[in-house]
Amino acid sequence: MRGDGLLAYRFVRGLAVGFSKLYFRASYEGLENVPVEGAFILSPVHRSNVDTLVVAGVCKRRLRFLGKAAMWKFRLSAAFFDAMGGIKVQRGTTDRESMRACVDALAAGDPVVVYPEGRRQSGPLVEELFDGAAYMATKVGVPIVPVGIGGSERAMGTGHRFPRPAKIHVIIGQPIAVQPTRSRREQHELSAQLQVQLQQLFDRAQARANY
Repeated sequence: MRGDGLLAYRFVRGLAVGFSKLYFRASYEGLENVPVEGAFILSPVHRSNVDTLVVAGVCKRRLRFLGKAAMWKFRLSAAFFDAMGGIKVQRGTTDRESMRACVDALAAGDPVVVYPEGRRQSGPLVEELFDGAAYMATKVGVPIVPVGIGGSERAMGTGHRFPRPAKIHVIIGQPIAVQPTRSRREQHELSAQLQVQLQQLFDRAQARANY
């Protein structure tokens, strides 16, 4: 990665993390579970557009974020997501180009953030996940790190135009070891395992954010 790109990422990340800690009183638990080197997939629950700001505080290394193409619609948001290492995905399609970009990033040793629920959800339940995160992980053989985010829906859920200063708590779970495979059955089983762990982390994070 070019030096100027890394500097831009560090600057934007600093703003995002600073805002999250000041405005949302963002707190983090389980930071020791984040790999200090090598590629991995960071898989958080997704209840709010502010999740990306908060997730940036999980790791000082440059994270690549998989996000819907609509987030690049406006110049300011496009500049933000480009600086944050964003990878566009066309929602509702099998976007092979974005999948290939994620796999290439992982193969190059970069951590990639993938919301396995696909889009912002609402409520306390983590429903059946898409297999995208599992597919990428098994394609390259990198671990998946599950992340529960509590309070972000209250801060800025679907339909909210502006964020509220609600408490947000983040819990990073232990990495799920993954072996390379092309088996769709094994990928689906991995998604099911991830769903269970995300639900547990989400429940704990919600409880911590609410007291």
